[in-house]
Formats: sequence, C-alpha cells, structure tokens
Amino acid sequence: MKVNFIEELRWRGMIHDVSPGTEEQLHKEMTTAYVGIDPTADSLHIGHLVSIMMLKHFQLAGHKPIALVGGATGMIGDPSGKSQERNLLDESTLRHNQECLKNQLSRFLDFDSGKPNQAEMVNNYDWMKEISFLNFIRDVGKHITVNYMMSKDSVKKRLSSDSGTGMSFTEFTYQLVQGYDFLHLFRHKNCRIQMGGSDQWGNITTGTELIRRKLGHEAEAFAITCPLITKADGGKFGKTETGNVWLDPDKTSAYAFYQFWLNCSDEDAEKYIRIFTLLDQTTIDALITAHRNEPHLRTLQRTLATEVTQMVHSAEALRMAEGASQILFGKATTDMLRELDEQTFLDIFDGVPRFGISKSLLDEEVDLVELLAQHTQVFPSKGEARRSLKENAVSVNKQKVSEGDQINKDMLLNNKYLLIQKGKKNYFLILAE
Repeated sequence: MKVNFIEELRWRGMIHDVSPGTEEQLHKEMTTAYVGIDPTADSLHIGHLVSIMMLKHFQLAGHKPIALVGGATGMIGDPSGKSQERNLLDESTLRHNQECLKNQLSRFLDFDSGKPNQAEMVNNYDWMKEISFLNFIRDVGKHITVNYMMSKDSVKKRLSSDSGTGMSFTEFTYQLVQGYDFLHLFRHKNCRIQMGGSDQWGNITTGTELIRRKLGHEAEAFAITCPLITKADGGKFGKTETGNVWLDPDKTSAYAFYQFWLNCSDEDAEKYIRIFTLLDQTTIDALITAHRNEPHLRTLQRTLATEVTQMVHSAEALRMAEGASQILFGKATTDMLRELDEQTFLDIFDGVPRFGISKSLLDEEVDLVELLAQHTQVFPSKGEARRSLKENAVSVNKQKVSEGDQINKDMLLNNKYLLIQKGKKNYFLILAE
C-alpha cells in the first residue's frame, strides 16, 4: 500500500505549513523534492535530523529526494535564524565536507539502487559559481520586487527597531539565491517541492514565486515546512553544555549520542519518538501508554535512544553504547573497559577527578597504597587507603584489589588510564603520560 506522505508526517507532528495543491501533486505522480543543507562543517548534527527524516519518509513513500548542499548559500549566511555572515570556504574544503555529508546521508537515503526514486546530492556552488552579478540581477532580481522581499518575516525581524544588528545587502539577497536554486532544480531535475523548517517558509515561497514569474502560471511548485523542534523546558534542541550533538562519532561518541536521547524528558520523548524513528503509529501509541503507566522504567527514552543510535551509527555502536551505559551503574568488567575506545571512555567518566603520573613510574611495579596516597591523592593518607582496602572497597579497572597489590603499565586502559573506584559511586582517573 502506497504511503500518504503528508498524512504520515502529520501524525508524527512534522507538518507546519503545506502550500495548496501539494497533496494532489504527490497523488498524481512520483515527485521530486529537495532540502538544503549547510556544508560549513564536515558532519551533520541532530539539528539536521528533522529535515533528513522528511527526505527519508519522502523516499519511503515512493518519491525522489534531493539533498542540496549549499556551497554557495552557505557562504552568505541565512538571515532566517541567528546566523552571522560566514567566511568563504575554499572549494577543496567544500568538496571534502560534501563527501562527508553524503556518507552520513547514505545511512538514511538510498543513493545507489538505480531505482527511479533513488536520492541525489547536488551542490548549488556548481551552478552559482559561473553566474555574474549583472546576469543574476537581470535574470533573477527583476522578477521579485523589493516590496515582496521586505514582506518576509525573516527580513522584518532583522529590520525592526528591536534588532540592533540590521541586515546587510548580502543577507537580504539570500532569499533570491535560494529561490534561484529552486528554479534551477525545477528546470533541470523536475523538482517540484522544497522542504525545510518553518523558518524557511519565506525563502521557499520566494522560490515558488520566482518559478511562476519566470516560467508562467502552469509551472507549479510547492512548499512543505516542519515545526522547529523545541524542548519542553524551553532550552535549545540539539545543544548540550559541550555544544552540538554531531552524527560523526569522532565529534560525538555513540555513547554520548545514546545518552542524549536517554536523558530526554518524558514530554520530549513522546514528541521525539514520532519524529526521529520509523516506528509505526500503533507501536508508538503502545509505547507511550506503557510509559505513562510506568514512567520510572523510561521505556520511551530507552526505545528512542536505541532506534536513533542504531539508525545513525550501527548495531555494533549501539551495543557498545548500551554496554558503556552499564559501566557506571552495572556490573562491568575489566574486559568491558578494555573494549571501549578512548573517546567513549572519557565521555563515560567526564567530570571524574583526575590525577597525573609519569608513565615511567609503572615501568617497574608500584605499590598500590603508594600509588593511591603518595603519587596521587585518591586517598589523603596511606592509613585511609589501607582501611578501605581492608574493607574490600577499592577497585582498579573494575577489579577488586587488596593491600600489597602491585600496579604496572600492562594494566593501563587505552595505554594511559587507570580507573580507580572507591566505594560504589566514587571514581577517579589516573592518567599516565
């Protein structure tokens, strides 16, 4: 049975605005739609996930998705948000970022099957770099009035008396450049729809208007926007104390990624599980009911974290993240610690007190009590260290230790760390360099 794309997004809470005639177009034939992505970094972050999921559902509904990398527009800066004007990226950096983004998108979209609706990636730098300023204002600028451009909310906000920054001409023309992208894809890829966040409505409709004015009333183009994702507590979605939550495991480990979803509030989890997973409505409704009946089990958060981590990373990365999540609270072993990559290990024990020692100290075996109370300050005195050891309350790398035990460099995790546990909840890291 063919999926109704708009209805699918609607029950998931992913529709903000749809221009008239869009559903009719989707029922009529396989349709092409695009989403623009900023290539200023070599990784996507979870702020991109909503529009990626829109493309995913679009392809699952039998339509053709295009991911447009904004190599040209990314150099300007979109005034719809709070973005400042950006530095010009050189082309090699742009191409590197583009390839990285395509690799990540390939986890969500089919680029290679050869099916009529296989996804494409394009870069607007490819068609914008050859256009002269004079040609652009003649061929594009004359079709859109200043009055029309000034009526957009994104422009009004920046020009209001409340805005202390004003708006440069560069940013003002952003909607024309984005509109031209839509025109180009309409002409060359038969792309009929642009999708994006609700803050993009003004830019997208400038594109539909430009297409109509350039190509005539029979040239129909459409817009679909999704709500901007917010958190129940008013905080910004996708931001943590350390910054963005990236899809690249080198920037945000799979463990930290998993933890982000696991730590969502109940209210946010009910919203996010609809948006960020492919679970069907019946399954999600059952999960929400189960969670409301027994919220302490955190069924929603666990399912959400599992589904999104596996989709963005892999089943193996999910297994590692779940195992790592048990290390602080479960019965972890030394072998489990040794399986962790360094970034995941550091993420788990972020904020744990650290002490540094010279690695040469471990060339020969060093007495445990001396290590804990003389070379570091895990214990304030040797007497206190001995008392805790007698009470069987000390572990090294999750293994119980006793007075008289010796420590050597073969015990180091990732060739540089010793994890000391005092009692049930007190952890310390010894860094040997």
